Amino acid sequence: MIATLMTQHAASNDESLPSPRRLTETVFRMRESGIVVVLVVFVVVATSIQHRFLSESNLQFILVNTTVFALLALGETMVVISRNVDLSVGSVLGLSAYVSTNLFSQVHGMPIPVVFLVGIGIGLVCGSVNGAIVAIGRVPSLVVTLATLYVIRGVDILIVGGNEVVAQSLPNRFLAIPRKTVGGVPYIAIAVAIVIAAGAYYLRAYRSGRELYAIGSNPDGARLAGIQVGRRIFTAFAVSGAIAGLAGVLWAAQYETIDSSAGTGYELQVVAAVVVGGVAIFGGSGSAVGAALGALLLNTINTALNVLGVSPNWDSTISGSLLLIAIILDRLIAVRVANALRIRSAHRVS
Repeated sequence: MIATLMTQHAASNDESLPSPRRLTETVFRMRESGIVVVLVVFVVVATSIQHRFLSESNLQFILVNTTVFALLALGETMVVISRNVDLSVGSVLGLSAYVSTNLFSQVHGMPIPVVFLVGIGIGLVCGSVNGAIVAIGRVPSLVVTLATLYVIRGVDILIVGGNEVVAQSLPNRFLAIPRKTVGGVPYIAIAVAIVIAAGAYYLRAYRSGRELYAIGSNPDGARLAGIQVGRRIFTAFAVSGAIAGLAGVLWAAQYETIDSSAGTGYELQVVAAVVVGGVAIFGGSGSAVGAALGALLLNTINTALNVLGVSPNWDSTISGSLLLIAIILDRLIAVRVANALRIRSAHRVS
């Protein structure tokens, strides 16, 4: 009887303790909500200083500009959740933007869907190379993607040379993609929001998506559990590359003039958006929606600085500072979860 009462008491104490997974998810949801609050406050302050910040044209520009970074953040999220990183997304975007849109001048009457498929295909090849080296060769992703960042950029420079794709060589239907709106909201922003939602649903609802979280939380444990770690990591990199290729075509439609510098420096902004959006840089936690919100926040800040007449040199400083703060916060969360695990284990033993 006494033993039964002690067991029930220990079980009730164990149930009263927060689940480490629940604790982590709650904290990261709070971070996503915090991003929305910060975004609203920032918009209010910027508008009070410069009323034209809240103009329809400016808001449309922010949404369209965010679509590219939100797409890149979706692919990056899949990679970072698995405890890896893809630094080559900017170079893949640049290569895809030039090679795909250059087809308009090379082939008369080139269908727009084919151009998108070519861009996605270029990204898929680049992402598959990254994934194969990381998954099969067991080489750290930071080293691999840092190398391919320069390799792909070098290939882009060799292909482009001193040439560029100009707006006059692009069909009007292609250039109209980022300009079409419904109720003042760009079609492209709505389409990307749907893609982000689908990506978030996949990561949470499908087994292969949830396995990325398991790999990021404990790679060795995931292998012991029978998860095909190599295949999942390869897929994450391949999808990230394909999305970067798609983003390159959309980037070309938005900026209209494409040369070898397209996408330069996007790596920091994408990683910053992902981590600021609540995706743990150490893997295992976060969501695609949070990453997209992080991209929206950073683009809103950059646009506001431009409208307020602040030097654009502050863009990288702010992105880097937010990234550093987010990484420190991730570390504090990891320590808190580790403490919760120790307390939970101690209660189970007692």
